[in-house]
Amino acid sequence: MKVLVIGGGAREHALCRSLSLDPDVTALYCAPGNAGIAEVAELHAVDALDGTAVAALATELGAELVIVGPEAPLVAGVADAVRAAGIPCFGPSGEAAQLEGSKAFAKDVMAGAGVPTARSYVCATPEEVEEALDAFGAPYVVKDDGLAAGKGVVVTDDLDAARAHANACDRVVIEEFLDGPEVSLFAITDGTTVVPLQPAQDFKRALDGDEGPNTGGMGAYSPLPWADPKLVEEVMETVLQPTVDELRRRGTPFSGLLYAGLAITSRGVRVIEFNARFGDPETQVVLARLKTPLAGVLLASANGTLADLEPLRWSEKASVTVVVASHNYPDTPRTGDPITGLDDVAAEDAPNAYVLHAGTRHEGGAVVSAGGRVLSVTAIGSDLTEARERAYTAVARIGLEGAQHRTDIAAKAAAEA
Repeated sequence: MKVLVIGGGAREHALCRSLSLDPDVTALYCAPGNAGIAEVAELHAVDALDGTAVAALATELGAELVIVGPEAPLVAGVADAVRAAGIPCFGPSGEAAQLEGSKAFAKDVMAGAGVPTARSYVCATPEEVEEALDAFGAPYVVKDDGLAAGKGVVVTDDLDAARAHANACDRVVIEEFLDGPEVSLFAITDGTTVVPLQPAQDFKRALDGDEGPNTGGMGAYSPLPWADPKLVEEVMETVLQPTVDELRRRGTPFSGLLYAGLAITSRGVRVIEFNARFGDPETQVVLARLKTPLAGVLLASANGTLADLEPLRWSEKASVTVVVASHNYPDTPRTGDPITGLDDVAAEDAPNAYVLHAGTRHEGGAVVSAGGRVLSVTAIGSDLTEARERAYTAVARIGLEGAQHRTDIAAKAAAEA
């Protein structure tokens, strides 16, 4: 099978790594890719937001499956253009991707499906913002209605900060704060059948102890030894299947990866948000544990044949990902700094630990930083303690001036396991 992956972040590197190990994949392409993906896939230049260009590239390459990784191309309808060219595509239509593209749309779908979520208001004026902030009180949860690369959410006790974020957006969703730990659960669906993956937990705040500003994610781990063994079953019954059924009922069937961000509250499971694609950095730890070859599963989603698949097989091992970020991330990150030690990780730590590239590029024979989140160091171990040790050992080999990373990824879960 010839597979084309669209995107160029750590999520796409994780996908390409898994696909490169799949015996059914005969050729692997990525557009535009990054310095790390170039080691496992043939890179091609393309405007990922241009559906016509992506479909033309897929046709030229003879791709038998296209995987659209990032949210912006999905919301822009790139998957629709690929399917219109007669090529199977993993990823929802532009209309269905509004589940991530619009927080207000997602809330409306959840209401129709009876999915448990936070009470909320959709606000488009300063007056509506003031009323909503007053109604819920602190902590204030303010979400940009549109796409914001994982950084459109502010959770704060500071009323002025909440107000400022709300008024800087065209439209916002303001909702009640949900207590309890957060969990990410992915599911692959063809619009009817829903196949859940293994849950993970990520770390959104920039600094240890969940301090500092929100980021796109600074690390993740799986499995969750503290979680209820019936969590996946419960989320399937109350969240994932009802949402897929509701979208199909509306005439906007969702095919691809449905990502539920959940809060395990004192009142039960509540949905924080939906995403319409694999999440970063959770993808890195979830795919590290998947034993079933990936390409066939994604093709079954694209072709509507998920019900015919054997149950997914999973490793009992644990996985941990630590994100190495640029100086000044998540504000304006510094780029162009050389990255050293990548060969050392490959020589000393593989296969138990490896580096997935996010914001990197080749420059004059060297790999340099090219974004805020630069690398994801992923490790596997017999338990979370061993996976953590292996991940941080590998992180220590990497040199990047001004780099930052959290030192507490999975620490609490490992200590309590």
